[in-house]
Amino acid sequence: MLQVGGIGAFGLTLPGMLRAQQHAAQSDLQATADACILIFLNGGPSHLDMWDMKPAAPAEIRGEFRPIATSAPGIQMSEHLPRLARQVHRCTIVRSVHHSVNNAHAAGVYTALTGHDRGDANIAIGAAPHDYPAIGAVAGLVRPVASGTVPYVALPYITKEGAGGPPQPGFFGGWLGRNHDPLFVLRDPNRPEFAMPELSLGGDVTAQRLGQRRSLAASLSPAPRTRPLQDLDAFQARAFDLLTSTATQQAFQIDREPDRLRDSYGRNIYGQSTLLARRLIEAGTRAVCLSWAPDANATWDTHGNNFTKLKNELLPQLDRAVASLLGDLAARGMLERTVVAVMGEFGRTPKINGNGAGRDHWNFCYSLLLAGGGVKGGYLHGASDRIGAFPSLNPVLPADIVATIYRCLGIPADLELRDRLNRPYTLVPWGNVVGEMLA
Repeated sequence: MLQVGGIGAFGLTLPGMLRAQQHAAQSDLQATADACILIFLNGGPSHLDMWDMKPAAPAEIRGEFRPIATSAPGIQMSEHLPRLARQVHRCTIVRSVHHSVNNAHAAGVYTALTGHDRGDANIAIGAAPHDYPAIGAVAGLVRPVASGTVPYVALPYITKEGAGGPPQPGFFGGWLGRNHDPLFVLRDPNRPEFAMPELSLGGDVTAQRLGQRRSLAASLSPAPRTRPLQDLDAFQARAFDLLTSTATQQAFQIDREPDRLRDSYGRNIYGQSTLLARRLIEAGTRAVCLSWAPDANATWDTHGNNFTKLKNELLPQLDRAVASLLGDLAARGMLERTVVAVMGEFGRTPKINGNGAGRDHWNFCYSLLLAGGGVKGGYLHGASDRIGAFPSLNPVLPADIVATIYRCLGIPADLELRDRLNRPYTLVPWGNVVGEMLA
């Protein structure tokens, strides 16, 4: 029972892992990034009030906010993003993203994070084992990290499709197997008592006793060549490594950061999660995904009171967190090898609704931001029409964005991976790398 309990249950074969790594290594791609930080504005941020403002449009379109100049000539953004505006010379802003999948949150989240469409109806369908894997899951597989390092971390929530609903798809290992799910950090790093006790030895377990337990576990496992799958061994090895890894344990000790730096990120769950993402990347983690909502309706889903919520809460928090992250990475010499993406699953309707001046779901045109890791700085890609309803120049699909992020990480979009039944899947078959965005 001890030997076979996890065999065949969790995912990818060792030969499949090695095949994927060899394919990527033998491709002509040269990685421009070693890590990825994805800040996912879950719920659908309003592109018209952030990145793609329309000051000449009628009042029911342009809304209450004014545009301001940024550090990149010719690019403007919302007046409520002043710190981030000073970092745009390091960024690419894309104003022509669109998709035609259902505009329910789960469907949009899944296509934004994987480039695929599950064909969901407008109902709450949660994550499933046959989903395509998250960017972090693929990156952790194809570009393995050092022993004792977490390859892929998601924080600070497992975002629900709605309050009490199922977990959204796109954040998990999917058909790669559960051992490629992220390490979920579901605590608030802004709280004084924040810690990850799971990653430290219990008071009655010494390093010597842990080593003895590891030897015992190894003696109970058959030779690798006799096992069809290696996932149980991978789980055990990773657990032992993390329990003895000083670098990973220290990465979670966010209280080591100077108060002034912590303040700059914002003393809230999202600002401190963004700072923790930087610490994890610095410790060797390959990818960190921050989902900015406990459930899809909680933050950026501004059907009502769009301008009040953006002005008083969401944009000031985002402004501090992302601007501080970009400046911090640059100051540490890390931005050049870390690709940062700030995006949601869709935008908001051009016309303001009557529900307390809100905006509704709009997947036909929206905006996002990329920076670092080989991405061009001070660059504006694409454009929307005069009311921000549809792309008018250089339309881009979510699959193209995902393929471009993979390109920065040195992973080909046409990479073939195999599931636990050895069935082949192409990573993003219809995703085209947007070369104009790359330096």
